[in-house]
Amino acid sequence: MKIQVGRRFWIVLTAIIVVFSVFVIGRNALHAVKIKRQISLLERQFDYYVEKIAQDSTLLERLRYDDYLEEYAREHYHMQRRDEHVYILED
Repeated sequence: MKIQVGRRFWIVLTAIIVVFSVFVIGRNALHAVKIKRQISLLERQFDYYVEKIAQDSTLLERLRYDDYLEEYAREHYHMQRRDEHVYILED
């Protein structure tokens, strides 16, 4: 018995391989897009936190001086001296 491999077999086999290849390539492309979005988000967060660290470092450096420390405490924590009356006016 000789098995005959006809033209239909090769067409079906080629179609199966093409469909499988398109599925795999499409899946990988979607995965690549998701990863690029995540990278973009993480880069934005990185830039935000670098800026925040710079601001906090500047604030820490300025808080080493007593004059600024007193001013900061009055503005942000509404502190006052013992013989003072402070009125808070909000817009």
